[in-house]
Amino acid sequence: MVNPIGDSGGPRHVAIIMDGNGRWATQRGRPRLFGHHAGAKRVREVVSGCPEFGVKYLTIFAFSTENWKRTQVEVSGLMSLFRRYIARETRALFEKNVRVRFIGDRVQLDDKLVQLMDDLEQQTKSCTGVNLTIALNYGGRDEVARATKRLAEDVKAGKLDPADVNEETLPRYLDTHVLPDPDLVVRTSGEARISNFLLWQSAYAEYEFVDTLWPDFTAEELGRLVARYGTRERRFGGVAV
Repeated sequence: MVNPIGDSGGPRHVAIIMDGNGRWATQRGRPRLFGHHAGAKRVREVVSGCPEFGVKYLTIFAFSTENWKRTQVEVSGLMSLFRRYIARETRALFEKNVRVRFIGDRVQLDDKLVQLMDDLEQQTKSCTGVNLTIALNYGGRDEVARATKRLAEDVKAGKLDPADVNEETLPRYLDTHVLPDPDLVVRTSGEARISNFLLWQSAYAEYEFVDTLWPDFTAEELGRLVARYGTRERRFGGVAV
């Protein structure tokens, strides 16, 4: 494929709400976890396609703070899938020069999964290609609440003057403090909501809601969305001149 945006004009950071795994499986008469396994395989193709489209940062929504409300069978199956995915993909991600980070609250996650996450981050920290961020047990409101608590602790400890707190201060306490804000947020499966994903960071992101279920989403479709992004006029509250 040819880079649809040339050398500039495309989104540097794409964030994806990977929705539709369960429905994809149900349409095929299979259990929901079958769809989650298919969706995990799709991640590899999309990550591999990012350099071709000039996407330096990719953030994917893997498990939300609200997903604990699902059945115990599905939640346990997802946690097992995450453990297997990380163990299986670590070497491939390193060889493809992909740096991996995780965002979200790790307190509720089991020790084995957290250790795998830590190991993957450590093993890929020197990689300089695509920056893949996986949101796991993540919620935008939860992230802001945790960040605010850390900020308040610094104020209490005298490390931060309340008078110096502004909209540039809080991002330094967010899980994403080392990442640029997303330029483009994509949600698959036809749903048109953001589901508590990157609430602070996406204030000026462009959005694309596509009907494709995540297991059917391809690198080619990502390329088309990236190309369409390049046609948009982004004014950030200003007026075009």
